[in-house]
Amino acid sequence: MNIERPHCVIVGIGPGTGAACASRFSDEGYKVSIISRSDDRLAEFHAAIPHTMPYRADLKDSEAYREILEKIVKDHGVPRVVVHNATQSTFGRYNEIDVAKFERNFAVNATGLLVTAQVFGPKMVERGEGSIIVTGNTAATRGKPNYVGWAPTKAAQRILAEALARELGPHGVHVAYVIIDAAIDMPLARGRNGDKPDDFFAKPDDLAGEIYHVAFQPRSSWSFLVELRPFGENW
Repeated sequence: MNIERPHCVIVGIGPGTGAACASRFSDEGYKVSIISRSDDRLAEFHAAIPHTMPYRADLKDSEAYREILEKIVKDHGVPRVVVHNATQSTFGRYNEIDVAKFERNFAVNATGLLVTAQVFGPKMVERGEGSIIVTGNTAATRGKPNYVGWAPTKAAQRILAEALARELGPHGVHVAYVIIDAAIDMPLARGRNGDKPDDFFAKPDDLAGEIYHVAFQPRSSWSFLVELRPFGENW
């Protein structure tokens, strides 16, 4: 008997957490819509991960992004789970940050999440269930000099996610914010931390496993703010 796979959407797929989440949900029996602004990444992960459907979108173009999300629903139905993993960053001191890039980061990190919720939230409420899991980092909880172009936008994202959790939760839709306080084990992080031992890095598959767990917590014990870090991380 051919049973239709439930639907998951990964917003922002890359070689770390995003790809690992797509693989985990695919392995668990889901069809997975994957979103990236890079055609090359979409082609790579679509070829490597079974049951994935690629969609190109740039979150800073809010209306075009909204159209892509609506197309995904039309093509594959309302997702049971959305992992909102997209991010845009700029690093530097306050007097070095380009204002246009600062505003772009807000558009991707905060406005992008709002559009995601506006499209999927009402449909999940109508169905009576769903999970929106947002990935963040410690930049969402503290401001540091070189993070001026990023931390405020991630903090806005965290507060927006909390507002969504409070509004959507009573209607059966679980919103959670997962802070990943770690260097994620992928080539870029390895290159920057070449002298670090293997257990310094957070493993993408382990992160994806915890994100999957949060997405399916029982209603009597939902989490909102979840922190993940390697055992040796200095925090």
